[in-house]
Amino acid sequence: MVNSMNQYIFYIVILVLLAIPLGLYIGKVMNGEKVLLSKILVPCEKLVYRFLKIDSSEEMNWKKYGACILWISGISFTVLFLILLLQGILPFNPQGIKGMGIPLAFNTAVSFVTNTNWQAYSGEAQASYFTQTVGFTVQNFISAAVGISVLFVVIRGFINKQKEQLGNFWVDFTRIILYVLIPLSIILSVLLVSQGVVQNPGSYETVNLVQPITLDNGQTVTQEIVPMGLAASQIAIKQLGTNGGGFFGANSAFPLENPTILSNILEMLSILLIPAALCFTFGRNIKNKKQGIAIFSAMMIVLLTALTITAISEHTGTPQVTSNTSVDSSTVNQSGGNMEGKESRFGIASSVTWSVFTTAASNGSVNSMLDSYTPMGGISLMLLIQLGEVIFGGVGCGLYGMIGFAILTVFIAGLMVGRTPEFLGKKIEPFEMKMAVFACLATPVAILVGSGIATLVPSITNSLTNSGAHGFSEILYAYSSAGGNNGSAFAGLAADTPFLNISLGVVMLFARFVPLLAMLAIAGSLAKKKKIAVTSGTLSTTNTMFVFLLIFVILLIGALSFFPVLALGPIAEHLKMIM
Repeated sequence: MVNSMNQYIFYIVILVLLAIPLGLYIGKVMNGEKVLLSKILVPCEKLVYRFLKIDSSEEMNWKKYGACILWISGISFTVLFLILLLQGILPFNPQGIKGMGIPLAFNTAVSFVTNTNWQAYSGEAQASYFTQTVGFTVQNFISAAVGISVLFVVIRGFINKQKEQLGNFWVDFTRIILYVLIPLSIILSVLLVSQGVVQNPGSYETVNLVQPITLDNGQTVTQEIVPMGLAASQIAIKQLGTNGGGFFGANSAFPLENPTILSNILEMLSILLIPAALCFTFGRNIKNKKQGIAIFSAMMIVLLTALTITAISEHTGTPQVTSNTSVDSSTVNQSGGNMEGKESRFGIASSVTWSVFTTAASNGSVNSMLDSYTPMGGISLMLLIQLGEVIFGGVGCGLYGMIGFAILTVFIAGLMVGRTPEFLGKKIEPFEMKMAVFACLATPVAILVGSGIATLVPSITNSLTNSGAHGFSEILYAYSSAGGNNGSAFAGLAADTPFLNISLGVVMLFARFVPLLAMLAIAGSLAKKKKIAVTSGTLSTTNTMFVFLLIFVILLIGALSFFPVLALGPIAEHLKMIM
């Protein structure tokens, strides 16, 4: 257990040490300040503007900025949807994989455009190399850049004084990709290739097994097919951009996608690297570092709480296992606890940390089977998504979602003391509150309405591997994953059905664009206001009291929204297990 504790501490410390300098770097990039890569990338940036005929000096209001986002998202969806339908006749398809059906293509295209990467398909069996590279990998960059762009509009809303202009979407979009996502992806890709992650355009290979396997029907298997592909480059951006979609069906539990302990650490830390760094970017760019640290602290406290609950549940295991004398569940020279569904290469500590990181971020990649977690371990993962994925969350969208909760918090605090609520020198008035409510409640509404309708569809029961409370948890997790733009799967649910493909796709769209547009509207409203001087009666939003008040509001909304359905799923399953 001491070794596991050391692992948990190591992962968190390294994450923070990497996030701080990266956050400062991103802040400089988005302000147009000189950075280490400026000599190389400034000419490239200008070339992009000339080629696309972009006026980099143009300033946009929130409506035009939002229209640009909807335009590029619409084009992205259309292009990817057509690629998925037509991949059977498109080039770079050595395995001759056929095109997807319309419902699955719709679901998959929506999934990647919304930064969800929910996969109702198996990557190596149903997606060609052309689809993986030109389709999925490109969208991983675009969707991540959109999320970060919106965050900087929100930042400018607090900085600007009595003006409508909030920057230029195309400039923000270009800088994020050129200066942040591409350099980090290149570095991570090279490191992953060094660990054995595949990166080649060759056809799948047939190899001889070291030891033949005899099946139940008596047939002996002596060979297996090993999939190839340009995996490392997609895996790098899927982790860094909190996309999460695996090149292979088994995602990061697959040996060719995550072959070593070092590759596991690199991929796992990459999940939260940019979301954590953006907290420090926020503090730097609003010229209030304490505010960035306060929001980071709130996120980290909830993350560590979820990590503790999940770790204790998985290291302890289940009563059924511990009471079985034929199973050694001790921690002497082995992982102990609940090893079901976890990689023996990584053990419980690395599996738990990855699962908490991926559900805290809107990432969704996995290195273990979430369906095999204990009920209490699973509920903490599910709740991290259901809180709105604001505990670091997706790149950009996690932080601007947390800012929405901060606005709710200062409004509630203002009511308590009888003062007009203020946040970062701007008055929070009815319009901002309405938009903040839209932003904070979009995820619960999408999840609850979607899963509620799904449970009423008779055919859904045929898609479940399990019945009872666990079967309900499988449905709830699927819609939570879609509504949180997460993309991870609880497993046990055969998601490739027309109803699930369409309904989950609609949930993803709603949960992505309603909060996004609401936060843009808040930024536009705040930018037109003048700054208010700090007085003795101004509520401090950087002290310990505010941090815990913010956490309370987040948990309150999550508990009120989801406790009834969680009681029918994982809580009921836990009570049944211990009785």
